[in-house]
Formats: sequence, structure tokens, C-alpha cells
Amino acid sequence: MTDHDYHRQRSEIPPAPAGCPVHSTWSPLNDDYLADPYTIAARLAADHPVFYAEKLGYLVVSRMEDLEMVFTDHETFASDNVQDPVFPLAPEAQAVLASPDFDPVAVMSNRPEPDHGKIRVYTRQGFSARRLRTLEPFIRARTHELIDTMLDAGPPAEFVDALAFPMPGETVFRFIGFPAADDELLKGWCGDRKAFSWGHPSPEAQTEIARHMLDYWRYCRAFTADKRANRGDDFASELLDAQEANPDDLTYREVESIIYGLSFAGHEAVTALMCNTLQCLLPRPDDWAAVGADPTLVANAVEEVLRFNSSQISWRRITTSETEIGGYTVPAGTTIFLNFASANRQADIWEDPDTFDLYRPNANRHISFGKGVHYCLGAKMAKLETQIVTEILAQRMPGLRLVDDQDFTYFPNITFRGPNELRLTW
Repeated sequence: MTDHDYHRQRSEIPPAPAGCPVHSTWSPLNDDYLADPYTIAARLAADHPVFYAEKLGYLVVSRMEDLEMVFTDHETFASDNVQDPVFPLAPEAQAVLASPDFDPVAVMSNRPEPDHGKIRVYTRQGFSARRLRTLEPFIRARTHELIDTMLDAGPPAEFVDALAFPMPGETVFRFIGFPAADDELLKGWCGDRKAFSWGHPSPEAQTEIARHMLDYWRYCRAFTADKRANRGDDFASELLDAQEANPDDLTYREVESIIYGLSFAGHEAVTALMCNTLQCLLPRPDDWAAVGADPTLVANAVEEVLRFNSSQISWRRITTSETEIGGYTVPAGTTIFLNFASANRQADIWEDPDTFDLYRPNANRHISFGKGVHYCLGAKMAKLETQIVTEILAQRMPGLRLVDDQDFTYFPNITFRGPNELRLTW
């Protein structure tokens, strides 16, 4: 285990900072919080904007000004832990990942400066406006195909299986350059990563996920080696070109690791964002009719969803030196839980923050994609995909609505939030 391993284990859980309020029962994995984080997050923030969550072993930071301070001071608040398991791994899972050939390295969200900055230069080029324009025809065509299938089958439809899961996965796979024939295999390997890094799975589940991660890493290495010999018009080829031209800034192992990490990051949150957008718009028929009649409203609608019902409701950091947050002295090595669910509904930033407002002028003030040097690289792609899907659905299915009286359930994890199922009718 080295400082730059892609997934690292917590060696110990730090205690609460001296004098800091301690909450002994709250956890983002509690059933009531998974069902409705916003009401509870607001109450917690009102009680104590900074507190220590004993069950989680993290210092919780709740207010926007503190979150922005943490994000922009990357030297004091490092990103090293964002892909690490929240809780210690079972020995059986550790044994699987101890395979000598499982050696991805931290590259983007979990790589500190200055290395992160050097790597990001080349990954940012891959997410260029030109590259996104090349993806747009695929996104539009595939969206129409999936909607055709929904319409042919007739109502009701389960939206996650019908469109929200396959579309983002296939888009990021085409972006990277993975062959379409491997889509189902890749989705199976990537589908449970949020449990590993952001949940609390059983030892048996951890071990199965670890096997998938090992298989997927081996696939990524074989794919990268093949792509090295057979370039195409895709992100993987651009990375390999950049690596060969700049070997001191970007290593071959880092290219393999970027491809490994991007597949999950590129679709899990987008699936949730598509579902959350429909959860916000469909119960408001006037808003649904408005975006169908005027597609220029869709961009702000998605920003308001990211604020009001975000697909990412937290992120993590770890302190590299003693510092201060909210008036408390925080030792080095303290793990930080950044609570977007409270910050994105802060009443001193947004008027009537608990109301969804399609026309809100400062909707994009949210923190859901982070801030500073680690601002989410895929933010533009996530919003583009969601905007296209929403625009086409609103135009083709103006009578779309949620099935009545459905109970929404959410996969237990600390960060990503979208319904497990979303049943639609028309």
C-alpha cells in the first residue's frame, strides 16, 4: 500500500477535535437520512454547522462558506481519500485486491497537487468542446432508440433500466473507446463500485465487488495495450498520444488508471441526475410543458435539480496539517465529510431554498460538482447528457408522468443519490 494507490484503507479513525460537538447516532447511511437527507441536514446544520459524526468517524462540515474554503485550500484539505472505502475492508476482500497485478494508481479526484495538476492538463484536453460535440449525435440517436423501445412496450416503464442506466454507461464507454460489444460486461463490473467506496457492504459483497474490480482492472490494462497499437478517435487514444509526447508528466500506468477510474465516475452520478430531473419536473406539469415548448429552459432546470435534489450530496477530504474549521482546531489526518445537502439549500444564498424553481436566477451557485482545482472534470458531460435526454423526453412524451403512489428507495451510500427505480407512465 503506497501513498498513490487508487484505493487505500483507513488505518485508524481519528477522534473528534477538542471541544467540537459530537453526534453519536447520526450517519448518512441511516435509513431516514437516505430517504430524505435535506430536512435532516438542515436541522443538523442549524444545531452545529461543524460537528463530529461518531458512527462515521468524520468531521461534518455543513455551510457553503466552509465547504468553499475546504475545496479551494487543496494544500490543507487533500483529496487523497475520496475513492477509499469509508469503512475497513474485510480480510477476504483485501486478499482479492492483494493480487500482484492489481496496481492502479491515484490519478484525478484522489491525487494531490502538484501531480494532479500535471495529469489534469491532459485529461481536460480530452473533455474538450470538440470531443463533447462528437458525442452529441450518439447521445441523441441512442436516446431516441431507447424511447422508441419504451413506447413500443407501452406503459408503464421503469426508467432506470429503460434509459437512465444504459445511456450514461454507453456514452462514457464510447467516449473512452471501449467496443460496444463489451457494454454489458463493463456495466456489470462497474455497477457496484459505489458500494465499495461509499457504502458499507457485507464481507461477502465486498469480496464479490473486489473480484469485479480486479477483472475490470485487467480488462482496462489489456484494452490500453491494444489501443496503444490501434489508435482511434477517442479519449484513450488522445491520452496515449499525450503520454508518449510527455512521458515525464504522464506515465503509462497513469493512463491505464485514468481509464479505470473514469468508467464509474462517468455514469453513476449521471444516471441519478437523469432520474432526479424527472422526479422534480414531472410532478409539476406546468414546468414539464414549459421545457417541452422551450428547450432553452432545460439547462437551468438541470442546474436547479443539482441544487434542489442533487445526484451527489457529499464529498470527502482529509487534513494534511493542523488547521481551523468553524472555530475548532482540527488536527492533521482528520477526515472531512462535506455535506452538500445542507449547503445547497442555504437560506442566505437562495430565496425559498426548499422549493424547486425552474426559473431560479442563481441555480448554478450550487456546490454539487465541487470547486477549485478538483472541480469535477465530467460536469459538462453530465449536464449535456441530462439536458439532451430531458429535452427529447419532454418533446416526444409531453404526457409523461410518474406512476402514482410509488415508494422511492435509495442505495445505501454516503455520496450518490438517485432512486433505485423510477416508474413512469403516459
